[in-house]
Amino acid sequence: MSYTHTAVVPLSWEDAVAKTREALAGQGFGILSEIDVRATFAAKLGEDAAETLGDYVILGACNPVLASRALAAEPELGALLPCNVVVRRGPGETATTVQAIDPQTMVQLSGTPAVREVADDAGTRLRAALAGLAGAA
Repeated sequence: MSYTHTAVVPLSWEDAVAKTREALAGQGFGILSEIDVRATFAAKLGEDAAETLGDYVILGACNPVLASRALAAEPELGALLPCNVVVRRGPGETATTVQAIDPQTMVQLSGTPAVREVADDAGTRLRAALAGLAGAA
């Protein structure tokens, strides 16, 4: 099973990150956290490791309405929130890859009808954000 939805866009790194944020906001997601993996690799493993990885950021995206519904159904689902969205571009690549977690992963762990409904809604919104991102390129 694939556990991500993916869009590859011919955008610069900076534009891809900015447009990903905009596309997520357009679907009701805010960014709760941002992890600059490249900077972390540089600080902890050295510049060579960071250079090998390339540009890589993990955005912790959250739609408060969906999160509220999910947590009301199963408080344990907080361990799976927020939805991670990765924006990455390897060394020498000319396109940027954007990947979002497939919320159906939650359904495999839970399976309750309320969680399935939230996962369906979140998946629709994340796919729409990625489609909008691809259309903006």
